[in-house]
Amino acid sequence: MTFFGSAANDACFNAYLTDNTDSTNRGRTEGINSMMPLVAILVVFGGFMAFDLTKESRWTAIFSIIGVLVVIIGVLGVFLIKEKPIDASGNKSYFKNIIYGFRPSVIKSSPELYLSLACYAVFGIAIQIFMPYLILYYSVSLGLDNYVVIMAPAIICAAAFTFFYGRLYDKLGFGKTIFTPVVIMTTGFLILFFFKQTPLVFIGSLLMMCGYLAGTGIFGAVVRDYTPESKTGMFQGLRIFAQVLIPGLIGPTIGAFVLRNADKVTNSDGTQSFIPNEKIFIAAAIVCIALAILLIPVTLFIKKRKLSAKTEKTI
Repeated sequence: MTFFGSAANDACFNAYLTDNTDSTNRGRTEGINSMMPLVAILVVFGGFMAFDLTKESRWTAIFSIIGVLVVIIGVLGVFLIKEKPIDASGNKSYFKNIIYGFRPSVIKSSPELYLSLACYAVFGIAIQIFMPYLILYYSVSLGLDNYVVIMAPAIICAAAFTFFYGRLYDKLGFGKTIFTPVVIMTTGFLILFFFKQTPLVFIGSLLMMCGYLAGTGIFGAVVRDYTPESKTGMFQGLRIFAQVLIPGLIGPTIGAFVLRNADKVTNSDGTQSFIPNEKIFIAAAIVCIALAILLIPVTLFIKKRKLSAKTEKTI
């Protein structure tokens, strides 16, 4: 499931999306694209709330329904998605293509791309510190049995915010749009750290989700802008390294470290789990502050390179 899902979405679809967008619409497109995973989570959680998840047969039904829907969408995509002709004459060596993005010469030729990916990785680390524990924090730590009441409106509002905010990237660029989501997300983390009252938890969650989705959209757009044309497929694995692999390794490790002395609960199968506390949010906020500091020289460097490129074109 993970292998084929990642091959379809992370490799093929994202390369297709890069090929079929440009610097005039990538912010708008990525604003929509970045909100889709959380909207999908909301649909799944909301759609199957009536199922008795203590029964094995219900899980079989859930996976069967989702599997059938994915197959139907895949078949429809064959007929609905139009592709531009691709010249693959220079990309025949498969294993050379795999390591292409890790070559020192390639890194040196596209510093904006790799610096953006590095910042994207730090952004992802902040997300992965708290995300594995978020639902458990709502339901167990705060005792919010119907946590969907908080998550659903927050995701919907954040999705709407991201839809409109992504358009600013197309007008203002990376340097003028990336700091706002980071600040908004950090503010949300701080509210979630200091307060446990339901209204304030909702506000903190809303700000956190807005910053998360908008930041994902802005980083996704800038990575697409600096991905070399005709080699988009080669760089998708590199993007997943920064967006998923590195954050998925480091973020939960930091989360587990800050929760090392947290209370534990014994599950029905005899295993034990952390009862997450508010420390995960202050840890994520610290990483966001470090990211904001890192972004200052990175955005200045990208701006300088862009001005130099414009000057060379006019000469």
